[in-house]
Amino acid sequence: MKTIKAKEVFSKTLVFGWIKLGLGLLNILIAVILFAILMGISYLFNSGGVGVVLFFVWLGMVGIMNFLINNYFGYLVKAGHVAVIATAFQNGAVPADPVNTGTRMVKDRFGTSNVYFVVDKLVSGAVKQLQRTLGRITDGLFGAIPGMKNLKNLMNLFLDISLGYIDECCLGYTFNHPEQNAFKSAADGVVIYFKNWKTLLKDAAKTTFVVILSVVLVTLVAFVLFGGLFRLFGWNGFVAFVISLLLSWTVKYAFIDSWILVKMMSSYMQAVPATQITFDLYGKLCGMSSKFKELLQKGGNQTSFTPTATPAPISASSPYIAGEEKTAVRFCPNCGIRLKVTDAFCTSCGAKTNFVW
Repeated sequence: MKTIKAKEVFSKTLVFGWIKLGLGLLNILIAVILFAILMGISYLFNSGGVGVVLFFVWLGMVGIMNFLINNYFGYLVKAGHVAVIATAFQNGAVPADPVNTGTRMVKDRFGTSNVYFVVDKLVSGAVKQLQRTLGRITDGLFGAIPGMKNLKNLMNLFLDISLGYIDECCLGYTFNHPEQNAFKSAADGVVIYFKNWKTLLKDAAKTTFVVILSVVLVTLVAFVLFGGLFRLFGWNGFVAFVISLLLSWTVKYAFIDSWILVKMMSSYMQAVPATQITFDLYGKLCGMSSKFKELLQKGGNQTSFTPTATPAPISASSPYIAGEEKTAVRFCPNCGIRLKVTDAFCTSCGAKTNFVW
């Protein structure tokens, strides 16, 4: 894997940050327009009660619009960004046209956005369940020590930031391993992250202060600007605060999160070559997370592979074992043990293997 600096990857993929910023500003624009319309209606009724009701209606509408824009368009932009970052760290260079390259890679890898959403949700669900387990680990380490509560909370904050980006790291791993189906490579990505979580947590700790400080500063600056504007027009100061939060979240989403994403994926991609995926970890993580188990089971549905004219180099993630390039390799979706192609049930744990005659 060629070496490329995270700073270079971030600067050359900044176009995704500007797109994210545009989506966030669209949210704010819609929020302001809706507020003006609803407050205009309230003014016509000349009723404080109507104004209160319409205010809560406004909050609900803003929440819905924010969800629709960011959970559809935002997800697809994030997927393209992840694809380009993964390619950059693998090849040592950022594609000349990041947006078109990212769009093509997402389409080629997942086919439709629905498949991407399913993989992303399963990985995110597995992350949350593993996060709760790791949280219990820190409770055991610090919970019984007097005066260590604050340190435990700080550790959990680091875990939140670190594990909060695992889905992007795992999705990046799927783009670099097209020989596997997306579910299986995403499951392998989770295993790789889990084996390196302590190292990656140290990198995440460095970003915690930057994230908190940046969000606070942007919120304060925005509140001063919007607060002064709203006071000039005699509008509700709380609305100014809500819009300031939206702006702060937009800046964080567009630029701060993009920088952390690049840094985390850089650390993750450096850990990948040195990580050995062992089958015992599949069973261990299945016991810790039902979502991971579901992800692995969906990956187990791929029961055969078509060899290429020029076989790719054999690696830990390859679907072929050296000397058996023309034989499909299958593993138990429950415990991870290697199976024969014709095994309908696992010879170790007895789980159904999704084999179809």
